[in-house]
Amino acid sequence: MKLSPRLAALTGAAAAGVIAAGTAAAVQAAPPGPAAPNPAQARAAAADSTRALVANRPAYLQAGSDDAFVQKPVISSEGTQYVPYERTYKGLPVVGGDFVLATDSAGNLKYASVAQQRPIGALATTPALTQAAAAATARAQLKTVSAVEGTTLVVYTLGAAPALAWETTVRGTGADGPSRLTVDVDARTGAVLRKQEHVVRGTGTGAWNGPSPLTLNTTQSGSTYTMKDPTVTNLSCQDAANNTTFSGSDDVWGNGTATNKETGCVDALFSAQTEHKMLAQWLGRNGANGNGGYWPIRVGLNDQNAYYDGSQVQIGKNTAGQWIGSLDVVAHEIGHGIDDNTPGGISGGGTQEFVADTFGAATEWFANEPSSYDAPDFLVGEKINLVGSGPIRNMYNPSALGDPNCYSSSIPSTEVHAAAGPGNHWFYLLANGSSPTNGQPSSSTCNSSSVSGLGIQKAIKIMYNAMLLKTSSSSYLKYRVWTLQAAKNLYPSSCTEFNAVKAAWAAVSVPAQSGEPTCAGGTPTPTPTATTTPPSGGCSGNKLANPGFESGNVSWTASSGVITTDSGQAAHGGSYKAWLDGYGSSHTDTLSQSVTIPAGCRATFSFWLHIDSAETTTGTAYDKLTVKAGSTTLATYSNLNKATGYVQRSFDISSLAGTPATISFSGVEDSSLQTSFVVDDTAVTLS
Repeated sequence: MKLSPRLAALTGAAAAGVIAAGTAAAVQAAPPGPAAPNPAQARAAAADSTRALVANRPAYLQAGSDDAFVQKPVISSEGTQYVPYERTYKGLPVVGGDFVLATDSAGNLKYASVAQQRPIGALATTPALTQAAAAATARAQLKTVSAVEGTTLVVYTLGAAPALAWETTVRGTGADGPSRLTVDVDARTGAVLRKQEHVVRGTGTGAWNGPSPLTLNTTQSGSTYTMKDPTVTNLSCQDAANNTTFSGSDDVWGNGTATNKETGCVDALFSAQTEHKMLAQWLGRNGANGNGGYWPIRVGLNDQNAYYDGSQVQIGKNTAGQWIGSLDVVAHEIGHGIDDNTPGGISGGGTQEFVADTFGAATEWFANEPSSYDAPDFLVGEKINLVGSGPIRNMYNPSALGDPNCYSSSIPSTEVHAAAGPGNHWFYLLANGSSPTNGQPSSSTCNSSSVSGLGIQKAIKIMYNAMLLKTSSSSYLKYRVWTLQAAKNLYPSSCTEFNAVKAAWAAVSVPAQSGEPTCAGGTPTPTPTATTTPPSGGCSGNKLANPGFESGNVSWTASSGVITTDSGQAAHGGSYKAWLDGYGSSHTDTLSQSVTIPAGCRATFSFWLHIDSAETTTGTAYDKLTVKAGSTTLATYSNLNKATGYVQRSFDISSLAGTPATISFSGVEDSSLQTSFVVDDTAVTLS
C-alpha cells in the first residue's frame, strides 16, 4: 500500500506545478459545483484562490525570498477569471515580473501566464549611476523634451539577466512626432535597456459615418448641450486647440463638412460610442479601460495621423484637410487604450498595431454601415484616402500595400505598422478563412494551406481573451500561445475554434512553441499539410490505447500497482491513473506503451502530471521521473517540482514519424520520504 501524501492541497484552487522558465502552465480545472457563482462571487473566488496559490509560491513564478506580489483587480470574461499580478523585489517594482493567473468561476486554476523567465536571485539594490545621470540619458532619447514625469529605481528582468535600473518617463517630440517615452537605464553601466513608447500612433482613415442623422449620447446642463457622454466616464469630444468640449444651445451637431472640427467630432464621438457598445455586447468589457472609462477625444491635430498616449486620443486630418474620425481610426486608437489597460500593458515585439487593427475591424463589422459610409471590411484607411494613395493597410493581403504577409524573425525589429502585416493576415484568416463565402476576398496563405474561418465575433473574442493573458513579454510567438489558450478557455468542449487559431498562425508562418496548449477533444478542423505525404487514413486522433487508464491494466506495460484506483491520489479524470513511486523507500516503477506515428504526420505527446512529495529540500532532487519517447529523454521531473494539482505537459515528437517508438515513464525513489509521480489522460495526438 502506498503512503498517503503528507502535503495538504490548497483550498479552493488547483495550484500549478513547476514549468519551464518563461512558459505558461495549463492546469486542470476541478469539476464545477452544483450551481455557477454569480460574477461577483466568481471574482472573489478567483482573488482568494490565487492569493493562496501565490502564497504557496509555485516554482513557475520564479519567486525568491525577497519577492513580493501585488494582486490587481480580477477581469471576468466568458466564465474565465483573469487575475493579474505585479511583483516587487526588496520593495522595488520589477519590470517584467508580472503574471496572470486564469481560473474558472469556482477559483480553480486553468492557466498561468508568466513573463519572468528566471529568479532574480541576489541582486544589489544600490545604484552606481546617479538618478540625474539616468534622467539625462532618458532625455537624450527625444529630439525635444517638454517634461520629465519622474525617475524611479526598478529591477529589470526582461533582458538576459536581472538588472537594477532607473526608469524615467519623458514627454516631448521624437522622430515620429509627439512622444511620451519610458526609458529603462542600467543603474550600473548606464546602458539603455528598453524604450517603451506610450504615444501609439495609428495611420487609419477618416470617414463620414451614416446614415444621418447619427444618434449621439450628449449631456444637457440647463440650456447648454455638450459633446460628452453622460453615462461613460471621460468620453467626450473636444477641440484640440484648447481641450474644450464642444457645446451648443441645441443638440444638433456638425454641418456635414469634413473639414469642420465639430463635424469631425460627430464622427469621432459616434465611433467611440459604437465601439463602447461592441465591447459590451461582444466581449462583455466595461468600457475601454475595463472600469467604464475612456479618454477625451480631441480633434484638431495638425498632422496626417491620429494617436493615443495614455491620457487622450488625438485625431488629425488627411491631405485634403478633412478630420479623420472614422470608425476604424477611432476604434483603432481606443484599441491601443484597451491594450494599455489589459495585463502587461501595450503589446510589444511588433504586435501593437495589429492588436489595435483588430478592434477597428470588429467595430466596423459591429456597426455594419451601408457601403456609402464606413462599411465593414478588412482595409484600414480605405474611406477618405488619408495621403492620396488609398488604404493604409490591407488585412487580407498586407503585401498589396508593401507589408509582409508572413512572419519571420525580422518582424519584431520591423517598423511597427509594417510589422502588423502577419498579425492582420492571421486575424483575417481566423475570421473569414482563406476562401470566404461571405463576399469577402480570398486570402492566400504562406504554407499553401486552406483555412476555415470562425466569423469576426469569435475572432475578436479570442483576440481579447488572449490579451487578458498578456504579460510585459508579449510577442508574436506569445500571442500564438495566448490565443490558443484563449480558444480553450472560451470553447472547452470543442477543438474547432482551437484548431482554427492554430491553422491561421501556421498559415502566416508563426511557428509552434514548446509547451503550447493542445486540444484532444471535440471536433477538429483541418490542420496544415505536413511536409511529407500523409497516410491515406489521414493525420488525426490519439494513437495511444487506453490513454486514461480507465480500462485498467491493459495496453500498457507497468510495474505492479502502478495503474490503480487507489484513493490516496486523485485521478485527473475518471477513476484510474498511473501512480509511480510514493513508497518512501528505495523503489523503481515503470510505465510504457509502444506506438507508431504514421509517416508524414505531426505528433504531439501530452499527459497530465501531479507530483506530491514529503521531501522538504529546495535544492536536491532525491526522487526522479524520467519521460522518454523512443531513446530520447523528453523531460526529467523530481521532488523539487512538487505542487498541488495536475499540470499538462506537451512535447513535439514528430521526428519519430514512420517508425515504431515506445513512450515510457520511469520513476526512481530513494530510501526515505515519499515522492509520488501521478500520470493521467495521456495522448499522442496526430495532426
